[in-house]
Amino acid sequence: MNTFFIEFRDPLFSIIVFFVIIFIITFFSYWWSRYKRQEDSKYLDTFLRQFQTLPSKDELTTLISGGELSEKSWLLLADAYFKRGDYEKAIEIYNEILKVGSLNTKETLFLLGKTYFKAGFLERSKQIFLQLLKKNPRTPQALHYLVLIYEQMRDYKAALDVLEPLEELGESVSKVKTYLQVLITLAEPEKTAQEKAEKLLAIYEASHELTHLIFDYIFRTNPSLAWRSFDSSQSELLTDIFWQLPEESLDFDIISKNAYLRELYSARGDFALTSSSSVFAFDVLIALRKASNATLSFEYVCDKCKLTFPFSFHRCSACHAIGSAKVEFTLVRDYHKDFGEENNSFQ
Repeated sequence: MNTFFIEFRDPLFSIIVFFVIIFIITFFSYWWSRYKRQEDSKYLDTFLRQFQTLPSKDELTTLISGGELSEKSWLLLADAYFKRGDYEKAIEIYNEILKVGSLNTKETLFLLGKTYFKAGFLERSKQIFLQLLKKNPRTPQALHYLVLIYEQMRDYKAALDVLEPLEELGESVSKVKTYLQVLITLAEPEKTAQEKAEKLLAIYEASHELTHLIFDYIFRTNPSLAWRSFDSSQSELLTDIFWQLPEESLDFDIISKNAYLRELYSARGDFALTSSSSVFAFDVLIALRKASNATLSFEYVCDKCKLTFPFSFHRCSACHAIGSAKVEFTLVRDYHKDFGEENNSFQ
C-alpha cells in the first residue's frame, strides 16, 4: 500500500508543496491589501466629500459631537482649511469644537483668534484674544497678536499698553516700541511736518533703528534736515529713497564726500563724479551715461522670511517682522523716458 504514497516521502515533492503554499499566501495577501487600500480610499473620499461644501451649524455640531473623529483630527482639518485660505470653514470648526467642549480650550481659542485676524475680522479677533488672556494672562503669542490688531486698527497707544505685560514676560519689545512711537508721531494731526520730522529724528538718535521708515518721511518733507542728519554708513539702506529724490532736493557737498552716493548720482546722470562703480548696475549706467533708456527697478526682500515684495514695507505682512526689508535693485528699461521721447517726436 505504501508504494502508492511514496511521493509523500519524496523531498522534491515537499519542496514543491512548500512553494505552492508560499505562492497561495502571497497571492491572497496581495489582493487582500489591494482590496483594503481601495476600501480605505473610498472611505476617505466619502469623508472629504462631506466638506466640499460647508455643513450647516447643526450638521457640524452633530459631526463633531458624534466622536467619530478625535478633536486632534478636527484641528488638523481646520488647519488645512486655514492654510488653503478657506477661513470660513476653519472658523466654523473652531467655534463648534469650543461649543461641544474642547480638551484644550487655550489652543483652540488661540487658533480661532489667529484665523479671525487672518480673515480680516479684527474686532472679533481682539475679543477672542482678550477672552483667552483673561484665563491665561501669561500667553505671549496672544499678546503679540493683540499688538498687531491694535496696530492695524490704528490704536497705537493701546498697542503700547500691551507691550508692558510682554516686557514683564521677558519678551524683547524695544524695536516694536520704537516702531509704535514712530507711527504715533506720523499720525498726530496737530503737529506740522517740521515738528514731526524733528521728533522722528529724536527717536532715531535715541534708538538708531527703523532708518528707512524715518528718513523716508524726513527726506520727503525736509530734505535739508535729512541730509544733515543721516548716517553716511547707512547709505545703501536708503538707495531707493536717494534714487527717487528730485534733483532740487540734492545736496552736492554731502554727495561729493560719500563714495556710494557719488556712484549713485553719477549713474542717475545728475553729476559726473566718478567714471566707474563697484556696483554692476551703477557701472553700466555710468558707462552709458544718458545714451540708454535704462533705470533702476526696486524690490524689497524680508530678511527674516525671505519673501519678496514689489513695494516698500516696514512690517512684513507675512512674518510680521519690523524693519526687515532689504532693498534690491536691477536694471530695467526706462518707459517714462521712452514716453517722453515719443511725445517730443510728435511736437
